[in-house]
Amino acid sequence: MVCNYIKVKNLRNIDEGEIFFDKGVNVLVGNNAQGKTNLLEGIYSFALGRSFRGAKEAEVIKFGENEARTEIGFTTAERKSMQTLSMRIAKGKRRHIELNGVKIDRMSEMIGNFRAVLFCPEHLSLIKEGPSFRRNFLDVAISQFRPVYLRSLQRYNAILEQRNKLLKNAEEDRETLDSTINLWSEQLAKEAALICSFRYKYIKKVGEAVRGYFSDMTGGKEDISIEYVSSSKESGETLLDVSAIEKKYYMLLCANVEREICAGATLYGIHKDDIEILINGKSARIFGSQGQQRSLALALKLAEGDICFSETGDRPVLLLDDVLSELDEKRRKYLLSSVNDRQVIITTCENIDFGGAKKIYVEEGKYS
Repeated sequence: MVCNYIKVKNLRNIDEGEIFFDKGVNVLVGNNAQGKTNLLEGIYSFALGRSFRGAKEAEVIKFGENEARTEIGFTTAERKSMQTLSMRIAKGKRRHIELNGVKIDRMSEMIGNFRAVLFCPEHLSLIKEGPSFRRNFLDVAISQFRPVYLRSLQRYNAILEQRNKLLKNAEEDRETLDSTINLWSEQLAKEAALICSFRYKYIKKVGEAVRGYFSDMTGGKEDISIEYVSSSKESGETLLDVSAIEKKYYMLLCANVEREICAGATLYGIHKDDIEILINGKSARIFGSQGQQRSLALALKLAEGDICFSETGDRPVLLLDDVLSELDEKRRKYLLSSVNDRQVIITTCENIDFGGAKKIYVEEGKYS
């Protein structure tokens, strides 16, 4: 997969620009706060469906303007002719998205057309931070090549929100909770079981890829294992039995309603799950050195790209947002040597020699 160009207008500090990329390595060079990451944010929004910085839609619009526009042109291994995705964000209105000039009404119809893997400094904390970081890693990765997963995740989050409202309002309206809680629990358990099975299968593939990368980086001195930790209390191949896991989740949800009322939230479900990564049998999060944790984070992101390729037959675009400055020389060289078979777009403050890479200089939202 190749991102051929991006057009932007009124995106954060960018007035207007059109940037063309080579099929290999592209480097955005400039000082901090000049607009390098803003460009990657625009590109990645077509893969993720939202800003990777967690910004609200109105926050990406240039100050003093009423709307922002972005458009990318891309080609895939399967379809060589140029395709386009465009997005218009206007204050007080719904996003307007078009694929090849045709309006898209649902986010799930956009995600999966253009695929990309983002690696930024925040991802270096993937191992040591809380479970939500690792769940987000799974959701973003799987959604790009499994539309059914994304739709199930959207349904799950909507059901979870309604169920949590019931639990929080239980004291004021116990009658409504008693009459409907089982129905919400049933629907939540159904989606949770499906999502859990997808995540488990993905983790098995990730584990194999990460072990290979980590072994290369460390000379094969350490043993890595990765497991999916489910709040259903089940593990291993049992997590592939969707029917059994659905029943288990439903039982846990029904049996713990009083505890959940006290907590004011749903205590069981895939929103409580995690990934456990062990180095030589010990928790990488607790006992791993900073170097080990960073190597594992790097391996996870490289594995994300590999699995996307194995599932789709097309390598996703790799976006590296100022991550090279956060890596030591050894890991930096390893990363760059591992991605020479795909398109890479890098942001950096350093005017480093990247061989035959295309360099794009960035200053105050302008590109040359």
